[in-house]
Amino acid sequence: MHLLRSGVTLALLAVAVANAANRESSKRIEEREFGRMPDGTVVRQFTLRNTNGMVAKVISYGATITELQTRDRNGALTNVVLGASTLDEYVKGVNAAAVIGRVANRIAGAKFTLDGVEYKLAANNGPNHIHGGRLGFAKVAWQAEALPIGERAASVRFTYLSKDGEEGYPGNLTVKVTYTLSDDNALRIDYEATTDKATPVNLTNHAYFNLAGTSDVLDHELWLAADRYTPADDQLIPTGKIASVKDTLLDFTTPTRIGARIEQLKPKPNGYDHNFVINGGGESLVLAARATEPKSGRVMEVRTTEPGVQLYTGNHLKHSALCLETQHYPDSVNKPDFPSTILRPGETFKSTTVFAFSAR
Repeated sequence: MHLLRSGVTLALLAVAVANAANRESSKRIEEREFGRMPDGTVVRQFTLRNTNGMVAKVISYGATITELQTRDRNGALTNVVLGASTLDEYVKGVNAAAVIGRVANRIAGAKFTLDGVEYKLAANNGPNHIHGGRLGFAKVAWQAEALPIGERAASVRFTYLSKDGEEGYPGNLTVKVTYTLSDDNALRIDYEATTDKATPVNLTNHAYFNLAGTSDVLDHELWLAADRYTPADDQLIPTGKIASVKDTLLDFTTPTRIGARIEQLKPKPNGYDHNFVINGGGESLVLAARATEPKSGRVMEVRTTEPGVQLYTGNHLKHSALCLETQHYPDSVNKPDFPSTILRPGETFKSTTVFAFSAR
């Protein structure tokens, strides 16, 4: 009888442990239907949580971050990413923290030549191509799966097949993007891609951040690990040169209010919309930027394996948010002296960006 009771006790204990683990898993990640696209495709939303109360919500439409709740110095949670509550708003073009591809940023003249073949793309930014085209990766449905719960993190992976010829690009490109929310209050984005034909690839996330959660970002202080930038023409196409930020309006090598010099950039581009060359960027994960909101005390650090970061201050949104788009430089496919964006069969594109949050 004693052995039987021990066996029963152990079995009940195992069940209790399993139930506790299941409860913990359900707290870490939840999945629900977010809406349906016009063709009936179901869009899923995944809610990731960590043990500190931080919340990240992402949907399978554009692999988009819809919400990112972080704490201020008093412990209050606020959403720090511009987004929307319905799928219809995203389909209609609300500013979204979506994955941008096949090539982020601009391509001059909406064309490039690769291996002796000229490829023509959609001219959706004046005469130029921007952010992958009319749909790109931001306005399509991705496949999604929640990954096994980690000891100190929760992850969801999105997969998309960009077919040969889509938006004018060559090759069938398979893209995987994994979001991981960890207990150290960091949202990590891992990008991976393979192709069956040589093609340019430059992936980023176009999240619009406001660390106060309201008003504008002009009082945010910004530091960039960037002594240099890529000068551009009046259409924001890089000239191909790399210049020092010293004694320019683009020097954020010491923490500086975003609004301190922004008026001098008007009327065009009406604020910051510049690509910076990250010191030591392009190989290992390095600290690229730090944004601080003085009233809430929130701090966001950006680490990346990418060589560049585009600072955009929501110029069409009255500076209500800022973007720090980790990426290769704009128009790299037409600039042989820039780091290459060409992915070939047998190779795997990999890139990581981490947005880490704290308060002080």
